[in-house]
Amino acid sequence: MNTLFAWAIGGTELIIILVAVLILFGSKKIPEFARGLGQGIKEFKKASREVTDEIQNTTTDTPPAAKPVAPAPSRADLPVSQSSNPPKA
Repeated sequence: MNTLFAWAIGGTELIIILVAVLILFGSKKIPEFARGLGQGIKEFKKASREVTDEIQNTTTDTPPAAKPVAPAPSRADLPVSQSSNPPKA
């Protein structure tokens, strides 16, 4: 026996569940519940689309230009060190 289908809901079980939902919530609450569920799905899809668009925009944008690097000081710009032995003339 395949255990994968052991927990599958059949037609009779589905009808029993729908009747129980109708009795518990009443016929007025079910459309409100369905409307709220639809709005939730709509918001989820919108948020998912925004995230996808943001990721695509980030990957397609060109990176900002690199800042120019200041040139290294030349030897003429370096300070002269004062050594304890002055040069002999």
